[in-house]
Amino acid sequence: MRASGFPSAVVRWLALALLLAWQTTTISAEATLSPAQRGLQRLRSEPYSPADISAEQFDKLWEFWPEPLKQAAAQASPAERRTLAFARYGFVADPERPEGTPLGVVDNGQGGWVMNCLSCHQGKVAGQVILGVPNSHFAFQTFSEDLALLKNGGKVSAAETLRSSYMPLGRSNGTTNAQIFSVILTSMRDKDLNLLKTPQVPKFRHHDLDAPAFWNVKRKKNLYIDGFVPKTHRVIMQFALVPTNDAESFKQREEGFRDILAWIESLEPPRYPGPVDATLAEQGRTAFARACAECHGTYGPGGSYPEKRVPIDVVATDSVRLLGMPAEHRRFYRESWFGEYGKLEVVEEPDGYVAPPLDGIWASAPYFHNGSVPTLWHLLHPTDRPAVWLRSDDGYDHGRAGLEVTTFAKVPSEASRADDKRRYFDTRLTGKSAAGHLFPDELSEDEKRAVLEYLKKL
Repeated sequence: MRASGFPSAVVRWLALALLLAWQTTTISAEATLSPAQRGLQRLRSEPYSPADISAEQFDKLWEFWPEPLKQAAAQASPAERRTLAFARYGFVADPERPEGTPLGVVDNGQGGWVMNCLSCHQGKVAGQVILGVPNSHFAFQTFSEDLALLKNGGKVSAAETLRSSYMPLGRSNGTTNAQIFSVILTSMRDKDLNLLKTPQVPKFRHHDLDAPAFWNVKRKKNLYIDGFVPKTHRVIMQFALVPTNDAESFKQREEGFRDILAWIESLEPPRYPGPVDATLAEQGRTAFARACAECHGTYGPGGSYPEKRVPIDVVATDSVRLLGMPAEHRRFYRESWFGEYGKLEVVEEPDGYVAPPLDGIWASAPYFHNGSVPTLWHLLHPTDRPAVWLRSDDGYDHGRAGLEVTTFAKVPSEASRADDKRRYFDTRLTGKSAAGHLFPDELSEDEKRAVLEYLKKL
């Protein structure tokens, strides 16, 4: 009996020893990582909500695409088909794992794909992935609609129609209705983040936003374009408040989000890859100091950022974001777990928008909080901003510093489908105006050219 039992005991002992060794090695490896390194690792590996779609479903979405895109996908190889899918939905291939899930999507270990904040906040410029650059390609609404067609056998369900009308995910590719996602999610919770039986949804207005560059977060004391809430790791957790995450499991993620914020704050702005006219840029620095630095700060050794909120009647950019956010939502932040039950100084009714830092601004097109201005040249020339524009997929306009675009007086009539219309940025839609920020008008044309060159250096 002992002779026959001895090998199995040894096997069990060896298995236990190997498991303990693996766990010790894993813990040791994690202990050697900095908080910032752990933060990026978490974003690339940890799911924070149920799966949005399975890998198998994603590879079938093409079957519900419009022609001629569907025919092109039918004739493509699986790898080519996935490239087409990434392009349609604005997903960014992971440079380290190009055959795997895109950046901003995590495999839950069971073939399910879970999106996280990098879906909106991690993109590419001129085809190159730059950590911390916003995803100006993301087509969230199109992805959601195609997924609904797949799940409903190619039919537009009444439930999806109702969802799209009540909660549009974004009316232009590259921007999302993100802040209203937060309004809805927090309205379902009490101050301790327990789910309410009856959500208390305040009045709000939908508005698409352009994700800001992550590398500027470290320069800020407050978050969001109106700067209404102090920067903490808790605040960035809000989008994991899906109903399937109860209060306890949600709060258990807190330490992980400390690491994620550490990673965000570790990022540095990318250097402009092209040549810069140093003499012209120096002239631009002088003009910038006169016309722009009061709000946007100074740069280089000894530079400072004032984090100045500019009243809406002064900046005169689109006001829907400011007026569309309910004071009740901001109050929830202050009084709930997010605001440490009243300890944080939350501004319930801000009067304008905070002028953002401009580090790495060459890479963060389009501009304004709603993403309505395609290049820095257009930002400096208010009367020349296009009513409608269409970007190329990966082109970069070095002359104007920003997206490579074709401009239109209106959306072309051949863009009749909703998904086609979202490829065009239409500044005539509510919340998408490119008007305002007329401060460049005090610069001469030569000064504008010099400031544009200077901005490439930041």
